[in-house]
Amino acid sequence: MDKFIYKKSAGITALSASMTDFSYKKHSHKEYAIGVTLRGIQHYNLEGSLQLSYQNGIMIFNPEQVHDGMAHDKTGLDYVMLYIEPELLLEVIDKKDFVRFSNPIVYDYRLQYKIISLANAILNDQDEALCSELLLSLTDNLVETDFSTECKKDDTLINKAKDMLHTDLEKIPKLDEICKELELSKFTFIRSFKAQTGISPYQYFLNCKIERAKQLIEQKRDIYSVVAECGFVDLTHLNKHFKGVFGTTAFEYFSYVN
Repeated sequence: MDKFIYKKSAGITALSASMTDFSYKKHSHKEYAIGVTLRGIQHYNLEGSLQLSYQNGIMIFNPEQVHDGMAHDKTGLDYVMLYIEPELLLEVIDKKDFVRFSNPIVYDYRLQYKIISLANAILNDQDEALCSELLLSLTDNLVETDFSTECKKDDTLINKAKDMLHTDLEKIPKLDEICKELELSKFTFIRSFKAQTGISPYQYFLNCKIERAKQLIEQKRDIYSVVAECGFVDLTHLNKHFKGVFGTTAFEYFSYVN
């Protein structure tokens, strides 16, 4: 049986997931996502490369890294995941520049223990102060293990296109207008965008809408106002796309975090 439980504390979202038949659609998150495979094998494509996280494997996703996800076989999969806002992570590790983790899967007992401890504290409604302390301990371990490098793909035109796609999430973007601004042909733009991000401009736009809906839900907004503000046809439309990224519907997620 597929089961996804989300809770949030101290600015961190924790996920406890069990899945057998479910598979995530290709998507990305604006947060860092760090998790542990507890049982089974996590099978996913990350920026076009197949990754297999076995039991005790630590999965590390940078913001906007495109991936999907599923259980490797019929025995299923259990895992926990932490979603940490980039600003929060940089504050904790006392850095100003973007930090990009170079290894998508690592095996380290101390780091594994600290990820699970923080996830369990959030999922079990422990005090926010404790969760903040556990986050500090976790990030200290990340720095000590030197898994990170300070590098970031930089493409001014693609970054400008992302900003334009973010501007109005209620309306489907007009590629002709974006391409005119960037002085690129439509197909050159789509090809370049997909080469850097791993998804098409429209998929990126839809992913932004879903991430925005998640943010508004966490702010305890009425679920139907979220539907309208993010430009979905109705709650069913939002639920369908939300589930493909988060494993649960927007309505269920609202009940978890509020």
